[in-house]
Amino acid sequence: MSLALIGVLAMQFYFLRDSYRQKSQLFDESVNAALTAVAGKLERREVVDFAKVQQERNIEKSKQEQAKQQLLTEQLQLQTQIEDLRGKLNRVYQKFKNQEDRLNRLYPNIIYIDNWFYETYVRRPQYQDLVEISIVKKPTSTPLYYEEQIEVNAIKPIPRIEAKDDSTRFLVVHFDDLKRLVGRDLFVLPPRSDPKLSQKIFELEIKLNKLSKKNAGQGFNVYDSVAMLGGKKADYIEDVAIGMELAKRPLKDRLNIIIVQELLKEELAQREIKVPFNIEIWSTSNILLNNILNEAELNSSKNNTKYSTALFKGDIGAAPGKLTIYFPNKKAIIADNMSYLLLPMLALLFLLVGCFAYTLIIIFRQKKVSEMKTDFINNMTHEFKTPVATIMIASESLKDPDINADHKRVQKLANIIYDENVRLGNHIERVLDLAKLEKETLKLDREDVHINDLVAAVTDSMQLRMQNIGGKFSVDLAATKDIVVGDELHFSNVFYNLMDNAIKYSKGDLHVNISSKNVGDNIVITIADNGIGMSRDHLQKIFDQFYRIPTGNVHNVKGFGLGLSYVQDILRRLNGRITVKSEKDKGTTFEVILPLKK
Repeated sequence: MSLALIGVLAMQFYFLRDSYRQKSQLFDESVNAALTAVAGKLERREVVDFAKVQQERNIEKSKQEQAKQQLLTEQLQLQTQIEDLRGKLNRVYQKFKNQEDRLNRLYPNIIYIDNWFYETYVRRPQYQDLVEISIVKKPTSTPLYYEEQIEVNAIKPIPRIEAKDDSTRFLVVHFDDLKRLVGRDLFVLPPRSDPKLSQKIFELEIKLNKLSKKNAGQGFNVYDSVAMLGGKKADYIEDVAIGMELAKRPLKDRLNIIIVQELLKEELAQREIKVPFNIEIWSTSNILLNNILNEAELNSSKNNTKYSTALFKGDIGAAPGKLTIYFPNKKAIIADNMSYLLLPMLALLFLLVGCFAYTLIIIFRQKKVSEMKTDFINNMTHEFKTPVATIMIASESLKDPDINADHKRVQKLANIIYDENVRLGNHIERVLDLAKLEKETLKLDREDVHINDLVAAVTDSMQLRMQNIGGKFSVDLAATKDIVVGDELHFSNVFYNLMDNAIKYSKGDLHVNISSKNVGDNIVITIADNGIGMSRDHLQKIFDQFYRIPTGNVHNVKGFGLGLSYVQDILRRLNGRITVKSEKDKGTTFEVILPLKK
């Protein structure tokens, strides 16, 4: 059964995990499709805005008088040289950027370090212990939110060694799950830029600016010159120029984050994704330009799956930035989408586990009942053996002619045989009553019974046993109404069993208080003793069939463990009930509650 249950659990786990992966994959595809659609809409929106600006400039330009051309060839040459140099500089930067992006993808914990810091501390082994790497929380643009950054510092200043080259160096640090430093690596990339090319571009731009200022007074610009020399319309050339100028604007100025948010919500809603998400807009240099935290707020987004797409991919060269979103509650979202599968499977699983647990409980309960019945048979054998042995001895004594001649001894032996027969008969009667109770064949009379008189009679019959052990009864039958409907014989057996237990489980100086009182429409009979009492664990089991408070291997308390079970069953059949309170070594109190005759 256990192996079968484990097999079912394993199959359900495998099925759920596979379904979760498929749902997660579909979710990722939908989010990426939404991001691509939003990026396209943003680019088209900018084109529309550009067309409006273009139209306004063309209308304004048509009102102006075309200026005379001067120094066009020199301006064009300067512009061409500048663009060529910029292209070379951009290739140098792009080469560095590709390698830097590769490092960023491979190693999330990467830190740029200055070349002088590398020469002074990192390169020389004797000073590497002075390098301190720490994680610090820095506030973001959103109040109460922080982002974690890794900082590299020197804990002790030493004479500085200047950089020997213009390479770009990065330090990759490794942390364990407790964010403790476990290692670091150094990576060296080519220079970020070419100083000579930058200086040349700067000089040429100064010359171009001087020529532009000189031409501005005549109403010409470089694009007019390009148009004339290339045989193109000036309007067409200026359109391209304006597009280039728009692409040069900072990415932050080209985006309206509110519009981005609304477009994302719209696209995701079309794909049945209507959950909170967070937005980030990054530049090409991995600088966070915008960060919008919706109601799905987190202190850190590092542990969440991110979805990104490039922005303004139509620009000349590399895309200027990227749009990133992430869902802090992605697992909960997918789980909700799987609820139609998850709930029936969980219900079936709980049913299987419940059946398995119930079966185990039944098995252990039957085992316990079997053990208790075995104890019952052993006790019954012991209880039957004693009177049978006594009768046997007395009968053999009667065969002795000497004893047979003595009338008093014969009478005494006959009384012993009679008492033991009565005792044996009582045992058999109790076992038969138990069988009748279990088969629901026990017939109970329904007659008026005076409970006070009945309790008093049972108490009187027990007085001799109480005197033999040196105990005493205290009787206070104060109930003014004591007539109930029931079976007098079985009622007397109920109280006999309760008093018998008080005597059997007694200690020195036994005192049993018996009282009655009226409570509402009931009569309450209380039997309280100062005997050995019982613990709470035993208190919950004493009404079970065959249960006897364990006394080890010592058989000092006679009985089958049937008395209290019989008491509870009889009272239940006669519309009564019984309660018990007990404390170890302090005594036990039973309360029998019976409805009065109406």
